[in-house]
Amino acid sequence: MSEYLDDVKKYDSAANEAAVEKIVKYLGIALRNRDSATVAASDKDEMKTVVNNWAGKKLGVTGEAAENAVAAAAKTMTGDRSKSRVTFYYLVAKELGKLDTL
Repeated sequence: MSEYLDDVKKYDSAANEAAVEKIVKYLGIALRNRDSATVAASDKDEMKTVVNNWAGKKLGVTGEAAENAVAAAAKTMTGDRSKSRVTFYYLVAKELGKLDTL
């Protein structure tokens, strides 16, 4: 858990630990596989999946707002070659103001 929190803190020094923990629980088994534990921001299909499944289904935000939040997270993490899915999802939730509702 601390490795995920440390990664999130690279982008949000005051990271919400409870939110990170909820995201880790939500992702569960996906975090065991290196490929599924990271986000390929250059893959349009994967970005659509994040928009539909994370922003839409889990956070309840769809359309342009969801797409913009995913794009903002991708831009924030541009310098990180291996983008942690936990951190990416955290940044999307933060952008949408949904950290407290996870």
